[in-house]
Amino acid sequence: MASPITPSVGLGSGLDIGSIVTALVGADKYAAQNQITTSQATNTLKLSGVGSLKSALTTFQTALANLNSSTTPQFAGFSATSGSPSVLTATTDNTAVAGNYSITVGNLATSSKVSSASFAGGATSAIPSGTLTISQNGTNYNVTIPANATLQSTRDAINSTLAGNGISANIVTDSSGAARLVFGSNTTGAGSDLSVSGIAGLTIDGTQPMANPPTASSSGAVNGLAKDASITIDGLTVTSKTNTVTGAISGMTLNLLSGTGTSVVTVGTNTSGLQTSIQTFVSAYNSLMTTIGTLSTPTKDAKGNSVSAAFTGDSMPRALIASVRGVLTTPGPGNKLAVLSQLGVGTDPITGQLNFNTTTFNRAMTTDGLSGQVQTLFTGTTAKAGADGVLARMTAAITPYVQTGGLLDQRSTSLNTQASALTSQQAALDLHVTSLTATLTAKYNAMDALVGQLKATATSITSFFTSLTAQKSG
Repeated sequence: MASPITPSVGLGSGLDIGSIVTALVGADKYAAQNQITTSQATNTLKLSGVGSLKSALTTFQTALANLNSSTTPQFAGFSATSGSPSVLTATTDNTAVAGNYSITVGNLATSSKVSSASFAGGATSAIPSGTLTISQNGTNYNVTIPANATLQSTRDAINSTLAGNGISANIVTDSSGAARLVFGSNTTGAGSDLSVSGIAGLTIDGTQPMANPPTASSSGAVNGLAKDASITIDGLTVTSKTNTVTGAISGMTLNLLSGTGTSVVTVGTNTSGLQTSIQTFVSAYNSLMTTIGTLSTPTKDAKGNSVSAAFTGDSMPRALIASVRGVLTTPGPGNKLAVLSQLGVGTDPITGQLNFNTTTFNRAMTTDGLSGQVQTLFTGTTAKAGADGVLARMTAAITPYVQTGGLLDQRSTSLNTQASALTSQQAALDLHVTSLTATLTAKYNAMDALVGQLKATATSITSFFTSLTAQKSG
């Protein structure tokens, strides 16, 4: 706040009233102002620390979620390599078994595509109103066709109504200008053929192939009926409704890409993939510990004096670290593999950070044969929905701090309340300073005026006696 004191020298007393008032007000203000300033600096530092810690915890939480993803598993104990990736690819889970598999693709699973009879008027042909029923796999999907509909507006109604069911329609116009409404589905496998009924001119029996070559009145399945994928695995025939074949080989999923071809799939220990995933976990953990350490450890200023950090002496970071470290040493759900130290993951006794011993890890993968249990250790068992895995337990340990309304949010709310209180205290102190300055200035100005009057009186008396003495001398 700018000083309300105007520098001035008393005309009567000759005193520097401004300096005197400044000194007196400063002495009165010093203790309270120092306390407010110090408290505000500490409060700001702690608020910044809470924000930094929450950001670090959120980043760590995201890393754990990515490592625990069910769609892109990060801890598969085995990896599958396709000798012909253009024919098929393969992925594994922790129940896979090392070995080689010769897989031949006879045909891919296909979906249904059916066509209506032709409409000489093209896309603008009139379509009767009513309810169009599209049937697939025993389920009927109804589409309301309003009055004055055309082939084009019917197509649009079908697409807007059935987009979520994987059924679509489009118009195909031949060289003569005649148009057909063609229906398609993204559901594959034998028996998933579409049939259409309910509107004159749009009746289609999708279980029957369309005449080849088609006549104007013919309708039916285009390019054959929907069918299952057919493959052989080491000579054994396997069929699948989709081109993603799961369960045919234990622990493996096959993604069929070509209608014909053979590929040898090799399943082996996923050593490099597991090492990368574990190192990612270690790096994410160490990054969090570095942030907590920075926020808790005092530093030195240029003069060598200790400068407190945001959480110096605060029990919250210690409690957080204890919760997180507890997960590292608590046995997991595995049988032979129960703790991280068996994989070469240990804690540095000085820094508290994790280190990764690749020699111990490689021995666990080869000599000990623990690769198939790594995923269970980190992501947990199916019976407990993964809640007993390292990643889930680590997430549970930090959730009370980072969740909305959690410990950090509560601390932030408290600090913001303190900041508001300090602002009010500063405003009150500023008001007191203004009032005290005005009071002291008025008093010193009154004193100065009185001194001026006394000086004037003294001068008058002195002049009187001087004049009297001069008369006597004359």
